[in-house]
Amino acid sequence: MSKLTELPKRILVGQALRSDRLNETLLPKRIALPVFASDALSSVAYAPQEILLVLSVAGLSFYHYSPWIAGAVVLLMLTVVASYRQNVHAYPSGGGDYEIAKVNLGQNAGLTVASALSVDYVLTVAVSVSSGVEYLGSRVGFFAQHQVPAALLIVAILTFMNLRGVRESGTAFSIPTYAFMAGVFCMLAWGFFRVGVLGDELKAPTATFGIQPEPGYANLSGFALVFLVLRAFSSGCAALTGVEAISNGVPAFRKPKSQNAATTLLLLGLIAVTMFSGVLALAQISDTHLAENPAEDVLINGEPAGPGYYQQPIIAQVASAVFGEGSPPFSFIAVATALILFLAANTAYNGFPVLGSILARDGYLPRQLYTRGDRLAFSNGIVLLAAFACILIYAFDAQVTKLIQLYIIGVFVSFTLSQTGMVRHWTRLLRTESDPSVRRRMMRSRVINSIGLVFTGLVLVIVLVTKFTKGAWIVCVAMPIIFMTMRAIKRHYDRVGAELAVDGSDDVMMMPSRVHAIVLVSKIHKPTLRALMYAKASRPTTLEAVTVNVDPAETKALQDEWDRRGISVPLKVLDSPFREVTRPIIDYVKSVRRRGPRDLVSVFIPEYVVGRWWEQLLHNQSALRLKGRLLFTPGVMVTNVPFQLRSSVSAAKRPELPAPGQVRRGEPTRGGASRTDARTTTAPAPDDSPDA
Repeated sequence: MSKLTELPKRILVGQALRSDRLNETLLPKRIALPVFASDALSSVAYAPQEILLVLSVAGLSFYHYSPWIAGAVVLLMLTVVASYRQNVHAYPSGGGDYEIAKVNLGQNAGLTVASALSVDYVLTVAVSVSSGVEYLGSRVGFFAQHQVPAALLIVAILTFMNLRGVRESGTAFSIPTYAFMAGVFCMLAWGFFRVGVLGDELKAPTATFGIQPEPGYANLSGFALVFLVLRAFSSGCAALTGVEAISNGVPAFRKPKSQNAATTLLLLGLIAVTMFSGVLALAQISDTHLAENPAEDVLINGEPAGPGYYQQPIIAQVASAVFGEGSPPFSFIAVATALILFLAANTAYNGFPVLGSILARDGYLPRQLYTRGDRLAFSNGIVLLAAFACILIYAFDAQVTKLIQLYIIGVFVSFTLSQTGMVRHWTRLLRTESDPSVRRRMMRSRVINSIGLVFTGLVLVIVLVTKFTKGAWIVCVAMPIIFMTMRAIKRHYDRVGAELAVDGSDDVMMMPSRVHAIVLVSKIHKPTLRALMYAKASRPTTLEAVTVNVDPAETKALQDEWDRRGISVPLKVLDSPFREVTRPIIDYVKSVRRRGPRDLVSVFIPEYVVGRWWEQLLHNQSALRLKGRLLFTPGVMVTNVPFQLRSSVSAAKRPELPAPGQVRRGEPTRGGASRTDARTTTAPAPDDSPDA
């Protein structure tokens, strides 16, 4: 079956790379910026919009709070960027928030951060792709009508791109990211030039529309008003998602890794803040109007817009006001925004697999996530991330407004614990540091991280309070489940390790009293005779051939031919009144084992070696079932005795594909590698970690 999957895998993913080419996949800053910062940059497409959407529930008069909310988001963004620049210098290994929390606050804090980031990475893919489909829907009606299938298709494309490797995906994604940045900056420059210099009046397509306040939200004041503003602020904090990705991805940078990562983080912060503030300002100037329930709350000529109304996203409306509806610059920005939103998911595709690999190394996730795949990417983690993102997209109908309520909870949990860990990190180092200049630098870093702790902790409380009933409770339930699952996986690995550890009480080094060899026979042909000869060569204590009586006529013919050929090995026939093959053999092997608890039973299974993938479906299926059952029987060894058919000879001449783990070990592959005539199958060790 491996040949059945290898060809499409090579077409989609590409040829395997040697481990010594890992340095070739490291990223310069110009490519690292779009790879790791696309999530934060893309939030410009929905974070300002979310602020207006929340304020709109109380009517258009509450839009005047948006500049103050935007200012608070900008201040928070600059604080978090400054804090994370300290992180990447102090912990450049790539563990990011997880490593910082684990080292400074304990393993449980580290797992809490890991749980939060895992949820946030999955939501990053779901939100970004869903938002991108929404933007494409503003230009292409098909995407507006088929949002879920389109979003799932985009996730599949992103997955295959990332399976080809970080460097290849980064190069492919850099052009759309820079195109989006150029388009937005040109839009901001031209928009402010028209307003400030030319004196033009910008009007969004919805400038003349009204917004109907939702019942109970008109004329808000007091605590209700504060709560609404805080809820709008918490939604606008979606602009901060993705900042932590650079801290988790430091190993992917070229040397000097920490310095390059810190520089990229600074560029990210400045670019994101500028675009976020500019888009929201132009939205205010052009009277962009948005509503959470546009069909009911948007008023056109005093009447509800109705279910057929399509609400354009904020950047599309601002671009329409600046460049004109349907103009080439408008279309360019709409397409570039959709692409950057799709590519924003790439931040999660680079962050989650690395985090999963570190957690797998520590024993908290399956060890299959630890190793790199054929293209030196963490393939298993990429596939796992895509699967969970698709589930969320399907469950929430690819609706950004629904998904955004689950968003940013996880990232602010990790922000807060990370900054707490960094404060303790600097405090610990200051106890032993005596150099005045170094101490001043450490104290400055501790102050920065302390400010970050206060800000992110406060925002975390605000986000939890304002979003809990809107769907954030799902994240609050999911995080403990992930936490407990990781603890359970760790306990399992620890228990298995304890069972496998060698101590004086083990009997694994004791020679078995006897070895009983059993050769399975279906008919007399070359594979059977080879298995008999190989079993004899192993010199067991006893040797017998076993067949199952499914068809009495065939069994009688087999016994007659056995006697006629004078085969010296005794043939035992097992009755099977229900025409089963596997169960009688398993029962017989167990009975042999029971007669001698210190004996070993060695079962030899003849097997055809075929060269074509479809031939695998026609042969060896009974052998596979038998092996699967026998591996769970103590004291039983299973040995396959292969016999090469003609089709396997031509297959042997083809270039040999790398075996799982061969690439990361740096072993070369050769065409026509020799095959041994026999191989022994045993249960896989717990630390086996096949590539995806």
